[in-house]
Amino acid sequence: MSIHCNYFLCEVNTALSGIGGAVSTATTLPTEIVSAIEDVGFLQSIPLWLVSLLGSLFITVMSFILILTVYGRFFKLYLYTAISPLPLSAFAGEGTSGVGKSFIKSYVGVCMEGAVIVLACLIYTAFLNSSAPAVDADLPAVTMAWKYIGQLIFNMLVLTGLVKGADRIVREMFGL
Repeated sequence: MSIHCNYFLCEVNTALSGIGGAVSTATTLPTEIVSAIEDVGFLQSIPLWLVSLLGSLFITVMSFILILTVYGRFFKLYLYTAISPLPLSAFAGEGTSGVGKSFIKSYVGVCMEGAVIVLACLIYTAFLNSSAPAVDADLPAVTMAWKYIGQLIFNMLVLTGLVKGADRIVREMFGL
């Protein structure tokens, strides 16, 4: 295998391991794509470099957005838990019990956001483990790589959308 093909495979594996930081799923290139990339010449490998660079960049950005969103939501949950004694003490007075009730509703909403995020990640992992991307061995290597990385990016966009929309989902379900 030549140096330029090693570069492409290394970039794709780096991009795929970036997904693993957010969801622990082992993802590898299908053998059809690996064998097609190994047979590519130098001039034909230039578009593969572009595909790997763009795919790596997009997947890395999506991984950062996903990780920051998840950490932010769980940090919000930790903050609610840390300050919970103050609003819960409002149940002691008859006039201030509304503050305690309001806090309980919002705390349940934040806990449910965490549950929706965890459930979305579990469903995403199960979906990736159960379905293999469709690879047409008759296509050129660049087209196969574009289709494969496109499928990964689409799946990652769905997961990121679910995680970022967890608060809206909880508000619609519980009317909070």
